[in-house]
Amino acid sequence: MSHNNKTILIADDHEDMLFMLSDTLKKDYEIVCVRNGAEGLALLEEHPVTLVISDVMMPEMNGFEFCEKIKSNYEFSHIPVILLTAKNTLQSKIEGLDVGADVYVEKPFSMEFLVAQIKSLLMNRDRLKSYFIKSPTAQITSMASNDIDKSFLETLEHHIHENMSNTDLDVPLLARRMNMSRTSLYRKINSLSDLSPAEIINLTRLKKAIEILSTKNMRLNEVIDTVGYNSVTQLGRNFQKHFGMTPSEYIKKTYRSS
Repeated sequence: MSHNNKTILIADDHEDMLFMLSDTLKKDYEIVCVRNGAEGLALLEEHPVTLVISDVMMPEMNGFEFCEKIKSNYEFSHIPVILLTAKNTLQSKIEGLDVGADVYVEKPFSMEFLVAQIKSLLMNRDRLKSYFIKSPTAQITSMASNDIDKSFLETLEHHIHENMSNTDLDVPLLARRMNMSRTSLYRKINSLSDLSPAEIINLTRLKKAIEILSTKNMRLNEVIDTVGYNSVTQLGRNFQKHFGMTPSEYIKKTYRSS
């Protein structure tokens, strides 16, 4: 039984392929299986999924259609998709890229190669998350791996900044501004960043405070009203907890290295 919190959805209408893939991958990931794209979309509505592996040739909804629906949906567009196909024509590869597939694997394929592709995709996504979380200056859009996710993150950042001075800014208010349910907003933000909506609000406030302190002649007690903190102590404590230094130490370090 895997202890990994990453879930892979496998879509294929062939039992032997489902068994081979799930049996190999279940050691490192939670596995859920469906037999076509329509079943896959229904499962995505109910179950958080980290990555999708889909055959191209399936009944009801083929892999191209499934991938296109994933990549064009705000709630699912962040999910990496690997397409598996026996078609090795150039046109088929182009179609796979056109619908947003992250990786296109031709059958027959090496399981070692597929596992390496999975690890590479997930590692790259984890790097994006880590960079945003650890860097005081990294923009929220640095986590985006496609245009739809970039648009989502830009909209999210806009609404946080627009309401930042409001100390009552919370998840229900942000969900209303984003026209999303709290559950959908949580799932999307957590998938993109490994943070909760409340944590992303707090982190965005901290980054804005640093931006102001770095570019404007303002003192900490002036900044707190702008970024929605109740006190300098609260801002300093949160900043040190997250970045391992106080805002003043960060500014001194930045100026010293510049």
